[in-house]
Amino acid sequence: MTLKPFRFGPLALTTTLTTNILNPPTATGGVNAGSSAQYIILTHVRIVNKTTGNITVSFWLGATASNTAGTEIFWQGTTVPPNSFIDWFGRLRMDSADFLVGGCNTATAASIEGEGEIGVSG
Repeated sequence: MTLKPFRFGPLALTTTLTTNILNPPTATGGVNAGSSAQYIILTHVRIVNKTTGNITVSFWLGATASNTAGTEIFWQGTTVPPNSFIDWFGRLRMDSADFLVGGCNTATAASIEGEGEIGVSG
């Protein structure tokens, strides 16, 4: 099994807290039943506040376009200071059914970007 480094974003965050931010690729059809779904090992996420005022961000891990109670993952109503950033470091596996969902209280005031590794599940 070989994991390859990957990066996502930067992507401007909206005020819709059910916005799909990141999801691993699913399996595709083809000869011999297609390829296996992929997974992501998320290792770093950064939120950048490009404004002169405080903003808040929130994120969930679960179904597409869903921010159901109990699926909070990091930064729930967390303040990002003006012209600053916050970082998350860890080792979070995301399978093809997992969606990183979230947003910001002020439209396009913040961007998200991250890094990790991607691999094939099967």
